[in-house]
Amino acid sequence: MNLNQKKIAFIALGQFLSQFSLDTSAKKESVFYNDLFFDRFLDLIALSQSHNGWFTPEQVHFSINSWAEALTEENLNQWLSEYDFSDVQPKTVGLILAGNIPLVGFHDFLSVLISGHNVLIKTSSNDQKLLPFLAEYLIAVEPKLAERITFAEGKLENFDAVIATGSNNTARYFEYYFKEKPSIIRKNRNSVAVLNGKESKEDLVGLGEDIFRYFGLGCRNVSKLFVPRGYDFKLFFEAIYQYGDIIHYEKYANNYDYNKAVFLMSLFQLLDNEFLTLKEDSSYASPISSVFYEFYDDLETVKTKLLEDSEKIQCIVSNNLINHSIPFGSSQKPKLWDYADNVDTISFLLKI
Repeated sequence: MNLNQKKIAFIALGQFLSQFSLDTSAKKESVFYNDLFFDRFLDLIALSQSHNGWFTPEQVHFSINSWAEALTEENLNQWLSEYDFSDVQPKTVGLILAGNIPLVGFHDFLSVLISGHNVLIKTSSNDQKLLPFLAEYLIAVEPKLAERITFAEGKLENFDAVIATGSNNTARYFEYYFKEKPSIIRKNRNSVAVLNGKESKEDLVGLGEDIFRYFGLGCRNVSKLFVPRGYDFKLFFEAIYQYGDIIHYEKYANNYDYNKAVFLMSLFQLLDNEFLTLKEDSSYASPISSVFYEFYDDLETVKTKLLEDSEKIQCIVSNNLINHSIPFGSSQKPKLWDYADNVDTISFLLKI
């Protein structure tokens, strides 16, 4: 298979995914194999929450729509144009995927296949259905991919390199277990926002999206705010009021009640709007339903801290206050070239 054939297959997948939305899903005549896959995918989306309680229809549709927007000819060409795939000798790359948000491992899956390698996938028990379905669709579009895609039932065996995602604890195990293989080992990371008090309400509404999308379970969710000393949180709370319905989701509400109780029993001072707590804390990893904040006196101090802690941070949201930060509301819509942990996956795959 050449690169163009693989791009055509993924573009077709993007067109297939573009048919599905939370409000309405409708077949497009130009999309391949709708007779085999359209209704089945609707059923799978409807059942996703029974497989993982956090995978509500809204969150699954958001992930699907994000990938539909990403998998276009223009985006694929822009992403891949700087790489040379001419000397790739196909290897088998093992993927150990996380399951915290829907299709969280799809970028690694895409990267391995598009670079010309074979992929051996160990799915998370929390997300076992969506990726195999999309792989089945890709194989229908391009049958040659069948020999390139394998899902492992047990432990990974017979692979040449590995990309593994997990917690800091599991990362230590991965690093030991895979020490003889080329690898990318991903650990816990969190995302932050840096404010200066001049943000508009629209900016802060976007920040709410960065905080609450996927219930805050993703590494790209903002879990920590840096704010100038004396910052007034009133506008922030007014802007995020529109996300208040999140408290009606039982799993989120249970986390809110539990974490708030733990904070209060520990006599921590909290800011609270009945669906989100804000706690002053120097850490990055806040629990679900809570965001940490830290005051600063000058931006240079924040820049230095973020640079020193770069291995703990996935992305930074701000109005260009920090170099390489991204706009409010965009953290959960990375581009194809926005690599996890800032590790260029394609470059890694071209060197194995």
